[in-house]
Amino acid sequence: MNRWRPLADDLDPRVREFTECLRRQVDRGGLSAAALADATGYSASSWERYLSARLLPPRYAVAALAQATGADPRHLVTLWEVAERAWSRAEDRHDVTMEADRVAEARAALGEFGPPPGTGRAPRASRRAVVLFAVGAVAVVLAVVGATVFTGGSGGTGRAGEARAPHPSRPAPAAGLPAGVKCTGATCTGEDPEGMGCGGAHARTTASAWIGGAYVEARYSEVCAAAWARISAAALGDTLTVGPAHATGPAQRTRIGGTAAAYTPMLAAPAPAAVRACATLASGLHGCATPEGGS
Repeated sequence: MNRWRPLADDLDPRVREFTECLRRQVDRGGLSAAALADATGYSASSWERYLSARLLPPRYAVAALAQATGADPRHLVTLWEVAERAWSRAEDRHDVTMEADRVAEARAALGEFGPPPGTGRAPRASRRAVVLFAVGAVAVVLAVVGATVFTGGSGGTGRAGEARAPHPSRPAPAAGLPAGVKCTGATCTGEDPEGMGCGGAHARTTASAWIGGAYVEARYSEVCAAAWARISAAALGDTLTVGPAHATGPAQRTRIGGTAAAYTPMLAAPAPAAVRACATLASGLHGCATPEGGS
């Protein structure tokens, strides 16, 4: 793994910088492909894709690499967050291009139903074209009816696409939020940060700490005025909590199952310093990541 293949010329500069940084850490640690796989829990073939920038590694894989090489995980995770946003934007652009191509193809296929440019009279549609159009219209109607039945007319969806009505005890979120953001302040408490659009570009890590072999982060979204805790390299039975920076108050927590990474539901917070992220490992070890200004 000491001789790297050249990265693609059209690679986003931020993804390139992140990938080159990962390569340097591997070189400095003197890790072979097998040793890197053993140290992180990710296969050698996965790391080959990560280190050639054909696939962006998961955050907790980056944290595991930092631990294996003795690097400061905060710096690597910061570079990962920048690269992840660039990677997501590139995928969005690709999706838009593919969508435009599909729309163009559909319009071309439907051209037989309208007059060609420069003519004043539409040609008579063939029997096959009329049948296809009717079938398509019926399919659209059935899809709309089916969607209404399965959602029960509700405007909100829960995790894994399950229909869910708005929480009856919570006020509606304020208008004027960015596209995709579905809550702010108290309306975010108890909600999934990714499902409510508070993660990604709308969030940042405000504090982090290694607690045993687990990497814990306090995450905060200014747009949503809410915080949550995230853990990487976790083990079965670990407990993750986000709560007030002071000793008492409401908190949100999650218990780690069969995954090495997890995050809690959100907790409304006026500022990052108002909360802290804590973990209690199955071994009994406890620790917290507290943003500056918290107690």
